[in-house]
Amino acid sequence: MRIATWNVNSLKARMERVEEWLAERAPDVLLMQETKLADEAAPAMPFQMAGYELLHHGEGRWNGVAIASRVGIADVVTNFGDGPVRRSPGADAIAEAVAAEASESPMDEARMISAVCGGVRVVSIYAPNGRALDTPFYRAKLAWFDRLARWLRDSCDPSQPIVIGGDFNVAPEDLDVYDPGEFVGATHVSAPERAAVAALRDWGLVDAYRLHHPEPGKFSWWDYRAGNFHKGLGMRIDHLYVTATVAARCTAAEIDRDARKGKLPSDHAPVYIDLAD
Repeated sequence: MRIATWNVNSLKARMERVEEWLAERAPDVLLMQETKLADEAAPAMPFQMAGYELLHHGEGRWNGVAIASRVGIADVVTNFGDGPVRRSPGADAIAEAVAAEASESPMDEARMISAVCGGVRVVSIYAPNGRALDTPFYRAKLAWFDRLARWLRDSCDPSQPIVIGGDFNVAPEDLDVYDPGEFVGATHVSAPERAAVAALRDWGLVDAYRLHHPEPGKFSWWDYRAGNFHKGLGMRIDHLYVTATVAARCTAAEIDRDARKGKLPSDHAPVYIDLAD
């Protein structure tokens, strides 16, 4: 069984790339983030033609998470079960929305969807960026991770097969960034953010990629600007965290850098794990 995660940075813009990747890598489950679509606009038909069911949780122009599965979809949870999310504004309301964004809560955004696929509880997450330390956005990011941890404690069992995958917007260790000195005082590497991810490990999750790749210099995101991808100036912020029962089945883990190349790539590369039966 192959489970993958990919921040596609607009499913509409990247649909052709996603279809190609599904054909090449054949994941059984693909968790997606930053789809930037409303549910009614989600491209269910192309996924169906490729052999996948599509489960989508979106708000429109921003955010959005999804699960594509060819091994079934059951027991769906969105937004931690806290109710519907807001709808993103139209183009004529963008300026007003940006001005008011600091007062918006990421709890009202489409950032979490979960289902049971092939006997595994999978969770696709898109954590808030945080923008800068000591801002409302940063505090909201930490609060969102607290909500994720509480959902795990209240609704899940670490003895069961669970995979939480997505764009965590956190590099858990210094070896997950190209130069720790370049990130001093920045988000994604701060002690509270790393502690929030460590709390997930304390609950009973394992970084599946690190089971097979303890070495530094492996990244999943590169800024579009200044040729950072070709220079190797990246961060590992896309993760697949798994419970012990899944970790015991994990035979391989990879970051597919090839998917970051070519025409109109996402700024993120897919990450996938292979599980033995």
